[in-house]
Amino acid sequence: MRKLLFLDFDGVLHPTTCAPERYFGSVGVLATALSGEPCDLVISSSWRHHHDHGSLVDMFPESLRARFIGATGSPWFGRWPRYQEILAFADQIPGPIEWRALDDSRHEFPPGCPELIACDPNSGMGCRQAIALSAWLQH
Repeated sequence: MRKLLFLDFDGVLHPTTCAPERYFGSVGVLATALSGEPCDLVISSSWRHHHDHGSLVDMFPESLRARFIGATGSPWFGRWPRYQEILAFADQIPGPIEWRALDDSRHEFPPGCPELIACDPNSGMGCRQAIALSAWLQH
């Protein structure tokens, strides 16, 4: 089964209120959690509205760049917007898939959403999220 990880940036790869020089400070934690496991990456961050896909992918280490297969589309307005954007993207992927979202915006997902690996917006991705991600990938 193909696995997709939908990736937010602010509050995941760095704290939401950090200085620009600290952006992507947690990308090493992400790379370690993904190491050796097949998983495609999809950008679900709002950064996709302000930067072209190639320049976003270039912000990642070489070991992760080839995993990116795209970004979610237009913003969804209404209930649980990030979740709806992810479902719209996932619906376009042929064959069976399993997905998870690394995101700090719990309010953009249904309560108790099993696909959400929630991050603390004040610290970003840490050990707890890396363990959850690794466990899913190895399952």
